[in-house]
Amino acid sequence: MAKAVFTALADPNRRAILATLAAHGPATATDLAGRLPITRQGIAKHLALLAEAGLVTAEPGERRRVRYRLQFRPMRIAQQFLAALARDWDGPLAALRTHLE
Repeated sequence: MAKAVFTALADPNRRAILATLAAHGPATATDLAGRLPITRQGIAKHLALLAEAGLVTAEPGERRRVRYRLQFRPMRIAQQFLAALARDWDGPLAALRTHLE
């Protein structure tokens, strides 16, 4: 799961989609295309990858429109991984700083 999350987060367009969903709540691909400089078709492709990674879920809406909702659990997994990685680097970086000073 972590690999899929980091792959999804690697693209700036997908990060922009996630940021927009976080700021404005659930939205359709059309709604997102109106807010971002990405075509609706491009948004749909990015949403499919984000859904595969578990970062968004599709919800049926009115008139057969699908709304996408941000899922926070995969983000927490990524945060925990990065926090652990940062902790592993804190000691060696502090030692290097001390040595260089």
